[in-house]
Amino acid sequence: MRSRRSSISPALLLKISGAVFVSACLAASSQLPPSVVKITTDDQYRRIQANGIPDHTPGQFPNRHNPNVIGPQSYDYKVPLHPKLAEKPSPFRMQPFGIAVNGVVFDPFAAEWWQGNPSSGWQYEPHGGAIDLGLDASNAHVQPNGAYHYHGIPTGLVEKAGGDKTKMVLVGWAADGFPIYNQWGHSEAKNASSPLKKLTSSYDIKKGTRPAESPGGKYDGAFVQDYEYIEGKGDLDASNGRFGVTPEFPEGTYHYVLTDTYPYIPRQFAGTPDASFERRGPPGGGFGPPGRGRRGGPGGGPPGGPPGMRPPPGFGPPPF
Repeated sequence: MRSRRSSISPALLLKISGAVFVSACLAASSQLPPSVVKITTDDQYRRIQANGIPDHTPGQFPNRHNPNVIGPQSYDYKVPLHPKLAEKPSPFRMQPFGIAVNGVVFDPFAAEWWQGNPSSGWQYEPHGGAIDLGLDASNAHVQPNGAYHYHGIPTGLVEKAGGDKTKMVLVGWAADGFPIYNQWGHSEAKNASSPLKKLTSSYDIKKGTRPAESPGGKYDGAFVQDYEYIEGKGDLDASNGRFGVTPEFPEGTYHYVLTDTYPYIPRQFAGTPDASFERRGPPGGGFGPPGRGRRGGPGGGPPGGPPGMRPPPGFGPPPF
């Protein structure tokens, strides 16, 4: 019997395939379990237990630049209830900076390096334009283990809290215990009667060209190492924070601020981060230059693995 060729054109097949892919993404998003967050306190700590599912509508995952599907996690973090500023800031790299009030982690770095080599010392900046990590409208995407996480201002969370205009919104807690707010703050940090304004970071792109044995070319923001702190340039210190009054702390407190320019999410701690946020083992994102490797950023690993991934009481195994 003679075989019959398909009369469907390649263009139509591509269109159908694209529609099927989008439908699958929408179906995956609609099947997400509800967001579960439990926050308790004792004399020393604030404990946050969550399944990591956002309480707002996420973007489509998987997508062209992020092949991962959102899945529930088993987070169990604790932060100091009465945090203190350290003598000097504590830098960090591949670990969550903190956790949002809706149980989604803040994870500013990406596991993407120049020439795919972490020891090169040149790490791609997620917002730098050289790589596309498939971030959604809330500046979030998904790690290979299914963990949805923020790389910047969590727009969906802020809007749900009524802060889509001019409002100071508590969005989470840093690993050292200090609160994290969206980009708004009082024009006079210690005066609750002063008007709110969008706070700015004190970081800027370095001038000149990158040194030898580097990616070369002008500093343009493609890499984390392209930025430098310039004291007094903006409203915030090197940890992207400041001391001031907030709705939750009318007497004033040190607090971090998320900004719409670098560092977006702070890249160092002003206090001492709790050990529950430490990661052990390799990151879960794919290594490699733009266009290669899995996308998703650091933090993979199976649920029930390193600290911060232990299942909290009453949380069963992921439903899918």
